[in-house]
Amino acid sequence: MKRFFREIGKAFIRFCILVYCKIVYRVKIIGKENVPKEGALMFCGNHRTYLDPPLIVVTAGRDMRFMAKEELRKNPLFAFLGFLFEGIYVKRDEKDISALKAALKTLKDGRCIGLFPEGTRNGLEKNDGKVKNGAAYMALKTGAKVVPIGIVGPAKPFTKNAIIYGNPLDFSEYATTKKIDKEVEDKVSDIIMDEIIKLSKTEI
Repeated sequence: MKRFFREIGKAFIRFCILVYCKIVYRVKIIGKENVPKEGALMFCGNHRTYLDPPLIVVTAGRDMRFMAKEELRKNPLFAFLGFLFEGIYVKRDEKDISALKAALKTLKDGRCIGLFPEGTRNGLEKNDGKVKNGAAYMALKTGAKVVPIGIVGPAKPFTKNAIIYGNPLDFSEYATTKKIDKEVEDKVSDIIMDEIIKLSKTEI
């Protein structure tokens, strides 16, 4: 019964956020047909504003758990959304094994997660072009495909914005050994971010 009401709540909130994004931010959804209907997936996009996570959740067409910073729990709205959509909260200032384990289990169960490889808003600028290897590690560890996402536009009310879903990336050919090599992680991270950056430069 509890799960039933959660699903009803999720459907209602998805609808409200989607309508809001389409009307206020004139969001156009591109490439949704690229998202596989079944199997474990990781949705990885560029991160500009607080609007990005809910935008991915409501437009992807797949139920997912989103990885977000622990501090968002202090915001009542994001705390509610995190509860409803089973958010995975990450303590960024320390190595958070519990969050990683939760994400890996979600993927191994054939479900989906969403995250930003940049680690924070405009992370490429803040981190001198470097990204965290978490997405690459989880893709190699679980065999989950990665759907790159480009979020485009000024993210201001009544301006043109778009969310673009690219073709899923399969990294199974890189997972040749049980132990994941750092160089392989770096290479996979670069491939993911290259695709995200390419999509994020799409003209709308």
